[in-house]
This record gives sequence, structure tokens and C-alpha cells, in this order.
Amino acid sequence: MTAPESCAIMRKMTEKNLHHDLRSNLPTALVELIEAAGNLAEERGQNLYLVGGAVRDLILGEPVCDLDLVVEGDGVALARALAEITPAEITTHPHFGTAKLRRDEHSLDITSARRETYARPGALPTVEPGSLKDDLFRRDYTINAMALSLNPKGHGEVIDYYDGQTDLEQRHLRVLHDNSFIDDATRIWRGLRYEQRLGFTLEDNTRRLMARDIPILGTISGDRIRYELECIFREAQPENVISRGCEVGALQQINPALNGNGWLEEKYRALRQQCAPKTPPFDHYLALLAYNLSEEEGRQLAAFLKLPKSADKVIRDTITVKAKLKKIAAPTVKASYAYQLLHGVSPTAITVATLATSSQLALKHLNSYLKHYRYVKPCLTGDDLIRLGVPPGPQVKAILEQLLAAKLDGKATTRPGQEMLVKVLLEQAISPRTDTLN
Repeated sequence: MTAPESCAIMRKMTEKNLHHDLRSNLPTALVELIEAAGNLAEERGQNLYLVGGAVRDLILGEPVCDLDLVVEGDGVALARALAEITPAEITTHPHFGTAKLRRDEHSLDITSARRETYARPGALPTVEPGSLKDDLFRRDYTINAMALSLNPKGHGEVIDYYDGQTDLEQRHLRVLHDNSFIDDATRIWRGLRYEQRLGFTLEDNTRRLMARDIPILGTISGDRIRYELECIFREAQPENVISRGCEVGALQQINPALNGNGWLEEKYRALRQQCAPKTPPFDHYLALLAYNLSEEEGRQLAAFLKLPKSADKVIRDTITVKAKLKKIAAPTVKASYAYQLLHGVSPTAITVATLATSSQLALKHLNSYLKHYRYVKPCLTGDDLIRLGVPPGPQVKAILEQLLAAKLDGKATTRPGQEMLVKVLLEQAISPRTDTLN
């Protein structure tokens, strides 16, 4: 490194110190663990840093969630040595040079500093050991490419090689280089998340690069896109991110038929109200996003995202229920028919349909199914039917279904009433048909 380059780097070593911010924003157990890690790193002749979003949030005065530590050296070895002198559990991944330490309900990740190269758009990176500057350069946006020294000497100093603090002050999102989205197009979705969560705007060149590289999202595997959606749906208002994704064309790269319009925003808000105080599950949000797709489009979406079987069923069933809503909303529809249409469908899909439908009659039957219909059972069992004279075999199942329908429709709701109905059904079964007598 030349002298001018060294001086330029040193100028990025800001005078800002977040030592007290770090101590006041984290639980005591976590502060103790981090300080022990910094002391140990210095004893071993290593430099340890807090990096990424945690540094950004400390500067912004926001709550700090994920703690990622980077060491210039062997991160796994440092984590193992730390676990020997602190009450912390450790999980290591030597192949990736990473380790996770847990103390009480808290955790932090320690990673070896590394540099990354990409063989082609959409490919996972090739990783090799690197410096802190290398490690920060592989980040998505400048505001996430700052570090905080954790060694005792200089503890709390912010290291900002790429002007992240300036972008924080100007409320800008700026990528670190012009090939950022080409290297990893999922950064597009992350940028839209940060934009909406923080109220920032894309810096002019970054906005142009994003518009240029939107098609590269088509090279990203479905499971990686699913992870980005999972992150979006953990946001306070994911509809804003989805709407913005639709505006820039990122949503259509997942499936051309998806839409992030005002209808979806309204339904997402209703879903949160329904689930409050808990955060709505991923499959609820996704099912509403997929609600207006055709059956084939829904199948394609589920296959592309490599959804677990349960979530796959929710998506497919949601589209199935939507197709049945006209029948469920018919003025003369009986409870037994609504049950027949909805039986076997995922309750989540029905819940989503209650939010999506505009028909009050359909809504009444959907809610009745969730709260009542699906729990109704005939008053008699198969053994009871055989005792009453029903021959063992398919007829038992058929009559049980008729008894259930009668109970749902309020025609035979007691055991005596259902026994009487069975006798009538048996008499009808053995009575000669009138058309055979002519």
C-alpha cells in the first residue's frame, strides 16, 4: 500500500467513538461477552470489529439487533478460545470461517475477515481470507460498510472507508461499486427494504444501476428469493417494500403476474390487525401476495420459491378457495355445502380468503367454517350405524356424511334424531324404486 493510500484510509478513521453507545444499547451479558472477545483478540495480536447494520443502527440511535463480529485472522479459533473463558455456548462452521456464540438468550457471530469474487451473475461468491477493508467492500451499501473497533485500544472507534456516515447524514443508499447488483442482485431487494424502513432514498447512480440490473434478479435461485421475501415480511410495513418492488420491476422478476397494488396494501394492514400483537406468519403474507394468481401461476410461484410442503399447500389452497367463493356466496347455500367446498382446505388459506373477499355472505360461511363447521361431528359412529343395521362397507361412510350434513343444516342435531334419520335412510335403501314397478 502506498503512502498516499495509507493516508487516505486513515482519513476515514473518524473521530466519532461509540464506546458508550455500545454499552448503553446492549444487554450487560452481551457487552461483557463482546469486551471479553476484544480483550482476547488483542492478546492474540488480532483486530476485532463490530460490522454491518449494527454500526449503522448505533449511529442512527436505533435498536441494535444482529451482532456480526469480524476478526482479521482465524475467527473460529478466536471464538473457541473465547468459549473456554466465558459462560458461552459455541457452534462453529470451520468451512465458512464462522462461529456463533450464545449466552443466555443472546448471541453473536464471529467471522474471519474475507474478500469475495463472483464467477458470474447470480452465483454464490468464492471466498478467501482478506483484510477488514476487503470485508467491508463486499457489503451491499455504504451505510452497512462501517466497522467499530472492539479492541481495548481504540474501543468504540468507527472505521468508515467508504463514506457511510456521509450517506447516513444525507439519508442516501449508495452501493460500493458499479457491479454491486451484478455480483449479487438480491442487494436490490435489500436496498428497497432499507429505503422503506429508514426513509432513505437511492443515490442517483445507485438508482440508475438498479434500473439497469433488475433483469439480473432472474439469475437468482428461488430459495434465495424466498429468504429475501421472509426478510421483507418481517418488516413493520412489508406492503411498502412490495409496492416499491413492483414499481421498479423487481416483483415481476419473481412472477410476472404478481402485483403490489393498493388492494394488497389494504389487505396486509388488515392481516396485521387480525394477528396483533404477533407478527403475521410468512405464509399468510405470501398467500395474499399470490391471491390473484391463476392456479398455474400459483403452482409456478410455489415451485420457484421451493416452498415447504405446508406453505405450498397454503398457496394452492388459497387460489382454490378464491375459485369457490362465488358458490359459497350464493344466497341459498347451505352450511353443509359450504363445509363440502372447504373441507380439507388449509385453515390458513381460508383465513386469507376472509381478508380477501368482498362478499359478506361468503365471509359469514368462511368464518363459520373456521369457528364451527370444521369441528362438527355426527352424533353416531360407524359402530353405531352397524348396530342399527347398516351393512359394513362404503355405505357406512356415505351415511355418516349424510348425518354430518343434517347436523350442519340443523335437521338432525341430536342422537335420537340421527338414529331416526338412519332408519329412514335404511328404509329408502330397501324400498323398491317406483320406476321398477312400471
